[in-house]
Amino acid sequence: MPIHPKIAELLGTLPPFDHSTPPDPAVIRARDAEHVPPAGERLPLHAVEDVTVPTQAGEVPVRIYTPAEADSYGLLVYFHGGAFFSGSLDSHDTVARSLAKETGHKVVSVGYRLAPEAAFPAGLQDCYGVVRWALAHGTDLKWDGGNLAVAGDSSGGNFAAAVAAMDHDFGWDCITHQILFYPSVDLDFDVDRYASLRENAEGYGLETAGLKPWNSFYVEGGADPADPLVSPVKREDLSGLPPALVVTAEYDPLRDEGELYGRRLQDAGVEATVSRYAGANHGFVVNFAWLPEYHRVFTETAEFLNRR
Repeated sequence: MPIHPKIAELLGTLPPFDHSTPPDPAVIRARDAEHVPPAGERLPLHAVEDVTVPTQAGEVPVRIYTPAEADSYGLLVYFHGGAFFSGSLDSHDTVARSLAKETGHKVVSVGYRLAPEAAFPAGLQDCYGVVRWALAHGTDLKWDGGNLAVAGDSSGGNFAAAVAAMDHDFGWDCITHQILFYPSVDLDFDVDRYASLRENAEGYGLETAGLKPWNSFYVEGGADPADPLVSPVKREDLSGLPPALVVTAEYDPLRDEGELYGRRLQDAGVEATVSRYAGANHGFVVNFAWLPEYHRVFTETAEFLNRR
């Protein structure tokens, strides 16, 4: 189907992109902050708390979302997107709130360290450390002992897949689900690797020519695209990983790598659902989930988590 008219309307207001140089992290982060809704306009929940948690990688800021008063909850640890150098607890607050509201899970959103100030694997270690913290503090979080899921969008989806792999490789296997919203799972940006890199190269927000400069801070900070913890789709053996929901967008250069990852999980015997959202572009979970057809991503996530 054509791109959604509301998305097309916004895209029509954007100036031409200059991909000749990497973006300025300070400028992008400031722009993100400008689009954070005022506190009074955010989806109300039973409780939202900012805390700093100790991990083996150091202290990490997190925001804990409690959807409603209850005796216990499933846990969902969420990693925001932003090409590894931008995004924050605030910029993705609406996503975390919607995840909590629709799934009934207590959501722990992670304010991991960003490139280029923090080189690989700092951000990844923060994300994994918070999962281990949540497991160790299950009683404090009123964890019901059931679901302990990880989720992320774009580069946060990369972290979610990598953290799930780390959890398995370390022999813990405590993560029950991985939820990947249009994940960046292959940092090899050769345009011939995936048809979607050419089909959706220009005009849909995220552009193929921008992938390399936007991710340059992460790669130049030591993240080797050949490393499966950097490009999870390159992992040879995907067996034993937790069940996955992989959400992709029709008009996204990253569409095909996410769908390949989902198929490879299925081929390895992992329960994996690949769900493509028609008419959507990269970032729709953050930017367009107010549209009913895209808000469905949260109810689909709830169904995925709660059917097991």
